[in-house]
Amino acid sequence: MDAALSLSDAPPLVTVRRLGLTLPGPAGPVNILRDLSFEVTSGEAVAVVGPSGSGKTSLIMVLAGLERPTEGTVIISGVDLASLDEDGLARFRRRHIGIVFQAFHLVAGMTALENVMVPLELAGRHDAEARARATLAAVGLSHRLSHFPASLSGGEQQRVAIARALAPQPSLLLADEPTGNLDRATGAEVIDLLFRMRRQADATLLLITHDPALAERCGRTLVLEDGRLAVHVPA
Repeated sequence: MDAALSLSDAPPLVTVRRLGLTLPGPAGPVNILRDLSFEVTSGEAVAVVGPSGSGKTSLIMVLAGLERPTEGTVIISGVDLASLDEDGLARFRRRHIGIVFQAFHLVAGMTALENVMVPLELAGRHDAEARARATLAAVGLSHRLSHFPASLSGGEQQRVAIARALAPQPSLLLADEPTGNLDRATGAEVIDLLFRMRRQADATLLLITHDPALAERCGRTLVLEDGRLAVHVPA
């Protein structure tokens, strides 16, 4: 049974109501997300767990406005994403949402500094370079500003990705298996950094993970099974 899930009476930053996503498949339509409803309050850290194929990444894509849901409502920072066209969604992401991917998704032909500057420049920030330099220094990479992704370790690339996501000071940070391509020790360092940086930025975090220990670091956990919200696990 779906229910609105919130830890406080504060207005939610994220509201999801009766969300559904159906995509075409070789054998016919495939229901990826089914009748999801939940809320996330500003400042929360929420883990999303579940088996492979349960819809976790699809949920992140819908929340980021990168995938249009088939049905239901997604409201972030008071804005119904369905009311925005593609250009409007892009502008909304630049102002409100940071995304950290498992595969980093850095631009290969740009330096670490340039990668972090991109969303700032797109947002029209006149202090793009200074802000990018400061954020890279905060993640411990002030000595790697001019390096291209190919010359950075996996951990360093993910640090650049975290800096890129947080430099525009988003209200919502979405992280999709951010340690999935890293060894355990490097992954632990990156996660410590991610949580520290998001606290400093006062950003709300929605984190996809297969790691129970990592999920426990969040305030609560949402469990997806076969595209449905199966259970709410408090901290």
